[in-house]
Order: sequence, then structure tokens, then C-alpha cells
Amino acid sequence: MKLGLIGNPDEDTFRKAKEKGLDFVEFCINVNSDVDSFLNDVGMIAKLSGNYEVGIQSIGRWGADRISPTGIIEEELQISYQLIDAASQLNCGNFICGCNYVDTLSYYENCSLAIEYLSKVMEYGKEKGVKISTYNCDWNNFICNEMAWTLIHEYLPDLGIKFDPSHSRYAGRDYLKEMRDWGERFSHVHIKGSVIIDGERFDDPPAGLDQTDWNSFMAILYAKGYDAGLSIEPHSDNWQGELGEKGIDYTVDFMKPFLI
Repeated sequence: MKLGLIGNPDEDTFRKAKEKGLDFVEFCINVNSDVDSFLNDVGMIAKLSGNYEVGIQSIGRWGADRISPTGIIEEELQISYQLIDAASQLNCGNFICGCNYVDTLSYYENCSLAIEYLSKVMEYGKEKGVKISTYNCDWNNFICNEMAWTLIHEYLPDLGIKFDPSHSRYAGRDYLKEMRDWGERFSHVHIKGSVIIDGERFDDPPAGLDQTDWNSFMAILYAKGYDAGLSIEPHSDNWQGELGEKGIDYTVDFMKPFLI
């Protein structure tokens, strides 16, 4: 396994990853991001990756509407294709996305449209050498639990899962059980802490300063033969500025001994 960092597609992120001894960076070009700006910077990003000798492990897009009551949203499908093109150009083997739920449609209809969308994206990704995975966050995404995985991922055997234990914990699910049952599908993993107090989300502190059983988490990943990226995700409103940088350093020091 390799340890990396989620950040902005700029030199500061590559410099930070290099200074902290990390192997890769990850970019999230979410629904509120300037996609065109990112696409225009692909050449510059490639140069930075080479100059700093830090790879790009994953490019993802969270929060977008991909289906509607009338079918696939073509504009968003084209954005997925463009980001897959960028991933291919950057020697990045992962593209991560989800699928929104349309309330006026049945669960079956939503799954059918999601499968149609993902099938198109997977076919395009295969041509470009980029694996497609869904994220287990519920931000405008219903493919984040075992019911959806059973229907959609079992139908699409090459579709991966990007896993983050905090999302499962906040949703009240057993993240260790999900890992046991679906760990063979994991293609990318996010590392961030989670603290729940009185049944409610409190904070996302650095991994190791939280309630996640990271020893069991890593043991299951090894048992499942996982050998891809562990991507540190700074996500807390409390851990910002100088404290945030110390939090990243803490996470790096905490996670590195797990890398056998």
C-alpha cells in the first residue's frame, strides 16, 4: 500500500506531499469545482508530478447530478469522460464518481439508470486504462451501502469501491462488516478520523485521534489483498491552519507503521 494526500491541483500540494514523504496526491473535481480550469492545467499538473516525483493516484467528482427522471444527464456524462481523459494523461488509474437518487423514480429505476450511466463510464475508462469506482459517501449519491452494492456492483463486476470508514460510521453502519464483505472491490481508500458523541457527528480529526479501529481496519485490508492507495483527507473545520498541518503530520506518522 502507498500513502498519499488529497489536495488542490497545484504546486503547493505536490510540494507538501514530497516534504512529508508521501507517494501520491489525489484531486477531487467536485460539482462546485471549475472543471475547465482543471482540464486546462493538465499539462502543468503532469510537469509538477514529474518534477516532484509524486504520482497522481485518483481523480474524483463528488456531488453531481448524473441521472434525471428522463434518463442520463448527457452534460455530466461528458464531464466524466473529460476527467477520465485527464486521468489517463496523468497516468492516474482511478476515476471515482457516484450517482444521485431521483425521488420520483423507484429504487429499481434508479439502479437501472445508475447502471446505464456507470456502464458507459466504465466502457470509456477501459479504453483509457482508468478504473471506475463509486464512493461510499452519501453526498448526492445512493450507491454507498450494501443494498446498492448488491444490486449495482454485483451486476457490474469490474466496478470498484472507494471506501472511507467515517462515512459508514456516521451513517450507523458497521464499517468492519462492509470491509469483510466487500473489501475485494476496494480500489481506493480515504483516511480520516471520525468522532461520534451522543449519536451525532462531532468532528473529523486526524486518524489515530478518533474512534476508528485502525488496527482492525488495516488487518482487514491486508486480509483482502488490498495493495492500492491510502489517501489522507484533511476534512475538519477545527483542524485548520498550523493545527491542520500538524494534524496531517500526525496522520502520516500514525499510518506509516501500518505499511508492511
